[in-house]
Amino acid sequence: MKRVALVCLGLALGAANAAEAQLTMQMSNGWSFTFAGNVNSFLYYTKSKSDGTTDTPGGIVPAGAVTNATRITVGLLPAFAVFDAKGKEGNTDLGVHFGFAPSVQCGVGVNDCFGTTIDMRQVFLTFGGTWGQFLVGRELGLYSRQNILTDQTLFGIGGSGAGAPSGGFNDQGGSTTLGRIGYGYVYPQFRAQMTYSSPAGRPTQISIGVFEAASVGNYLYTQIPRVEAEFVYSQSGIKGWLGGTAQSTKTGSTGTTTSMAAWGGSGGLRYEKPQFSITGSGYYGKGIGATFFGQGGSSDLGLTSSGKDDARKSYGFIGQITVTPPNSKVTIAGSYGSSYLKASDNDKTVGNDFRTENTLISGGIYYQATKSLKAVGEFNYEWTKGKVGGTTIGQKNTRFTPGIGFMLFF
Repeated sequence: MKRVALVCLGLALGAANAAEAQLTMQMSNGWSFTFAGNVNSFLYYTKSKSDGTTDTPGGIVPAGAVTNATRITVGLLPAFAVFDAKGKEGNTDLGVHFGFAPSVQCGVGVNDCFGTTIDMRQVFLTFGGTWGQFLVGRELGLYSRQNILTDQTLFGIGGSGAGAPSGGFNDQGGSTTLGRIGYGYVYPQFRAQMTYSSPAGRPTQISIGVFEAASVGNYLYTQIPRVEAEFVYSQSGIKGWLGGTAQSTKTGSTGTTTSMAAWGGSGGLRYEKPQFSITGSGYYGKGIGATFFGQGGSSDLGLTSSGKDDARKSYGFIGQITVTPPNSKVTIAGSYGSSYLKASDNDKTVGNDFRTENTLISGGIYYQATKSLKAVGEFNYEWTKGKVGGTTIGQKNTRFTPGIGFMLFF
């Protein structure tokens, strides 16, 4: 279980370990080439129930008719084919990395799968030494990175996303299930970046980088890149982390424009022993949305000359526990988490003083059938509930998703 977890986290971070790779080649110029990855697929059934009236901004489970759907897709972790080349020239360690994330599913209602997506999630170079490392290219962001990498649903389904408006997050022939994205953290995304990290292998590590900024509603234009930072402490089974992000976007590139500052903080604490682990994490921000960075983070009303009046607050948390009996190949995990999106000052001005809640309860059984093969059974219950002026709108929209799947790491 621990070996597969390390490989999984390595793949998600774009740092596949050569020792775990199926193929390693030593080249004549002293460089080494490795190939590693995973393939996974999940069969799950989704049933949603809605009163047809609870649809507030940022809601994940939609209002409308009841949806029943059966899917076979990848889980939260994409299938990955990871290629690494590493070498050393003088005192400088060099590397390049390519991470392809192909899907297995077609889009809903599509009979021909010829256009199934291959997502180029990672392409970056690294250079470093005893002083640390620079990463330049496309890779997972720093903000909320540890929140998703410690999430049990990384090995499963979590929020399915099936049946949502416009086909849903996982109904387009590509992408993944939601996991706990929007149910306890904001997705860090794979974005273009230039990031410095202090030397690895020590109890503490600091990373800071500049990133390609993301739009927030009508605030589309940027003059300076987004900044993200992360501090991690890990020793003796205890892991703690703090992260932050900040960016500024404008409504126009020239002339009279309005700017919005979006910012957020995240953190967590994990205590892990061979037989169990306990994890708690959370975040708070303004203008960053509650699901994907920037999505739903602005009211776009523009009633004042200050962008901060359009910025919506969001926050969330996760509590999680895993248990692995001694000498057992089975791990049992359970977690509860929520994300909230609150009205901006401009929303309140027009009488839309809302608060949207998205909550997921997840339980899973993970069986390590062989050194590389994992079988997963998971049950997820999620809901969206909206309030305006402190009064609940109708009833909450609910969705439950049982599923089984297999993951093979090589």
